[in-house]
Amino acid sequence: MPILTDYRHFDGKDRETGPIHNALAYQGVVAPHTGKPLSEALMMGVSGGAAFGYFTFEYQGYDPHIALLTRNTFDPMETLFDRLALPREVLQTTKPELAMENLVRVIESGSVPLVWVDGFSLPYTLLPYDKAMWGMTPVVVYGVEGDTVTLADRAAKPLTITVDELMKARARVKEDKYRIVVLETPDMTRLPSAVQRGIWQAISLYTDAPPRGKRDNFGLAAYQHWAAMLINTRNKHSWERYFPAGRRLYAALAGNIAQPGAFDWICTWSATDGAERGMYADFLDEAATILNKPTLAPVAARFRAAAEAWCALANAMLPDGIPLLRETRDLKLRQRDRLRQDGAAALDELRAINARLDEIRAEAAENFPMTPAEVVSFRENLRDHVLKIHDIERDAITALQDVMA
Repeated sequence: MPILTDYRHFDGKDRETGPIHNALAYQGVVAPHTGKPLSEALMMGVSGGAAFGYFTFEYQGYDPHIALLTRNTFDPMETLFDRLALPREVLQTTKPELAMENLVRVIESGSVPLVWVDGFSLPYTLLPYDKAMWGMTPVVVYGVEGDTVTLADRAAKPLTITVDELMKARARVKEDKYRIVVLETPDMTRLPSAVQRGIWQAISLYTDAPPRGKRDNFGLAAYQHWAAMLINTRNKHSWERYFPAGRRLYAALAGNIAQPGAFDWICTWSATDGAERGMYADFLDEAATILNKPTLAPVAARFRAAAEAWCALANAMLPDGIPLLRETRDLKLRQRDRLRQDGAAALDELRAINARLDEIRAEAAENFPMTPAEVVSFRENLRDHVLKIHDIERDAITALQDVMA
């Protein structure tokens, strides 16, 4: 059974661009403008870049929850492959024996396969198995030795699972069952065009009608809609009615292990905190060189200001002045950092954090730490933060349009 002993690439952060970054870095692909591996920021920008979406959901038997989209979610991986003319071999079968043969053969050839797995089936995520919940994303598998599989996911160190655990995770969803993608070398002559198309897509996602869904759920309009729902008292989707103080408001702010809350989308679920605005600013700095447009640098600075505003919003959601919510914030940030830095070595501590978060969630459900008047002021303050982000990003997108025009 093979293992690539020279594999050292664990920098990828996002669930989609992270594995691509790691795989191409191992294969020695470099960017012409840096002479270094293609950055994940560059991949984010080319695949559609920064975006915003606001949604609320409730399914029977589960807490209501909120979803905040921070980057393009309309086929970003295929968009990235297409814009960079990135050749790839897709191996997929319904037979587990052939699926394992494909995996071993790719590793033995010296390539690193992207292997689609269900996050809820992986032991190191600590996500509870639920037949109604799943999430298929790629990881880099670079070793199969006996019953041990070695892979790179979003931790800065190797992760190991058993062959049975891998095969269970690979088989979870029919559409992606036993799927492997082997990347080759992208066409770097396409990079300037890819960067331009990525920027224009980001602009469109902020300002135009979305490819799918309601206009109020995407872009600049979504900020205004969210701000309105924070102070509206009559709309059935307002926070007053949909997320009243108690278990429901705590779910909106902090979620649970399987359902991110608003804080998570901004600080822990995204590839970077600040709703990934800092990563997008890094992309624009690279784009300034690639496109020979130095005027993109001030636009990047605007997105860094947006990142700061997003972090301020996250801190306002779980503020210092409310001990129960401050503890929630501290635990979630600790959880994020320990998994990224130490991988499986952190699992015992992460289990303890999850247990404490469950206790806090129960306490918040029974005795939410704000009076009714304080809840109203709390939501008004969140509204002000959301509108500040809207104004910063509106001006940033206007400036980006002017530069690209």
